[in-house]
Amino acid sequence: MNRSGKPRIVVMGAGFGGLWAARSLAKHPVDCLVVDRNNYHTFLALLYQVAAAELEAEDIAYPVRSIISNFPNIDFALAHARRIDPQNRIIETDGETISYDYLILATGSISHSFGVPGVEAHAYCLKTLEEAVALKNHIICCFEAATWEADEVRRRSLLTFVIVGGGATGVEYAGALSELVHGPLVQDYRTIDFHDVRIILLEASDSLVAGMPAPVRDYTLERLGKMGVEVRLGAKVREVTPAAVLLSGEKEISTRTVVWTAGVKGEPIAGLSGLPTEPNGRVPVLPTLQVTGHPEIYVVGDLASIRENGRVLPMVAQVAIQSAMTAAQNVARQIDGKAPQPFRYRDRGSMIAIGRNTAGVAIGSRTYTGFFAWILWLVIHLFNLIGFRNRIMVLINWAWDYLLYERAVRFVFPSEMPSPAGSQSRSCRLGREIDQQRRYPGEV
Repeated sequence: MNRSGKPRIVVMGAGFGGLWAARSLAKHPVDCLVVDRNNYHTFLALLYQVAAAELEAEDIAYPVRSIISNFPNIDFALAHARRIDPQNRIIETDGETISYDYLILATGSISHSFGVPGVEAHAYCLKTLEEAVALKNHIICCFEAATWEADEVRRRSLLTFVIVGGGATGVEYAGALSELVHGPLVQDYRTIDFHDVRIILLEASDSLVAGMPAPVRDYTLERLGKMGVEVRLGAKVREVTPAAVLLSGEKEISTRTVVWTAGVKGEPIAGLSGLPTEPNGRVPVLPTLQVTGHPEIYVVGDLASIRENGRVLPMVAQVAIQSAMTAAQNVARQIDGKAPQPFRYRDRGSMIAIGRNTAGVAIGSRTYTGFFAWILWLVIHLFNLIGFRNRIMVLINWAWDYLLYERAVRFVFPSEMPSPAGSQSRSCRLGREIDQQRRYPGEV
């Protein structure tokens, strides 16, 4: 209990799960504190469009304090949580320690390299705004460098873009990158022969977007092929180097750009805190979403390994939102002396955008592809964006791109990369290397 006499619930993470948990607690007599290392919420479903110069980073981010401003019993702390001490019910951060009576863990997921050598050092991931901006910078820098590159082999390497992972993120980014390359960039870089540009999508299994029904999977493969994306199924990456991707049993692909979307794992704070975790970093939870042995700790969203009907629920936004609301309700029930209720997931369908007028939607046993599915995808994503300004800006950028075939944010902005990949530093270094080669040949 804090000084107000009310139970203190700490929600770690300001993603879909964290925000919906906090908002569900707003109507209860508790003090809720949201903790996150960033003071903004990111609409991750559109992150790939930032990396493809279709949207600005500010279009899909919204201040956390603005979201909770109408809830007097919810506060926010900008802090990087390092470790949880479940025995003493405190959270160790990069600043002050934070105490709690109940804890809802909603820290989400991070990219998973599966132990493939070179991924963390040389590949670009697509999980944060910083990574998306750095990837966009790098793509544009590759075309700038290719404009001045005299060596044919090096130029083709600069213009080869490899995306690893045929899930929703990989497919959507491949389609968006193809439209960027074969649309606005053709006008920007008139001296480049765009027959040299290659976009390669590698998937280790035998199909793309494995979680979607067969008609959507087949449609996705067909549409990407027509958009100029080389799809290689059954392609397993053995190693990533600064200048190539090495595949098992195949020749290497010479490239300066590897985008890793092959998988994710649970954010590491649970394991660092001694909570039980699976090999992928996710926390196995009880049907009530509580951690075994710690009834005051709930785990929701991507970090939670939730089993239902013999399967683990996917790491998608709807699971995060619904599990967060159930966790918040269970905390309130515990405070009232009632038993927590088990979580029941309601699958509302899945969807994927492949490109202009092209998408796939699965709702129950029904599937939709093409223009209607694309309109449905646009409406649902626009509706789920937080903030009126964000919706207007995204709508304007989409309309501008659709009507004029123009990406208005094709510029290189400075970006610090806190991730191990160091994407921004490599992007900047690429431009400096090419510039130095032009001035002082043979010295790099």
